[in-house]
Amino acid sequence: MTAGQATIYIIDDDASVRRALVRVMTQAGLPSEAFESAEAFLAALHQDDRGCIVADMTMPGMSGLDLKGLLESASVHLPLVLLTAHDTDETRAAARNAGAAAYFRKPVDIQALLDAVRWACQPATPKDPL
Repeated sequence: MTAGQATIYIIDDDASVRRALVRVMTQAGLPSEAFESAEAFLAALHQDDRGCIVADMTMPGMSGLDLKGLLESASVHLPLVLLTAHDTDETRAAARNAGAAAYFRKPVDIQALLDAVRWACQPATPKDPL
């Protein structure tokens, strides 16, 4: 990883989805790391890590939503892009209420995902004083 560059953390219990998303990020010039579960990601996370999480909303064990809540309670503010194969009004509302940076139904539109990830990784800019 280049100093100062954000890492895209891909968390999905489906190995083929993880491989495909790592390939997409690599081709787009975005460094990424893949994890089979939220628990595996948490075991590898360092407090100073920068980046964006792309996670499946529904996984065995801890879900993407559960992960977001746990990170927020630990004052780790990585933006979260949620993916789901089970798109419903309830899942969309849950993602919105959790403060997800973006929400996509699988299969995901790759360009839209890349745009969302790049947007989520941008450093916050201070507001201009009035």
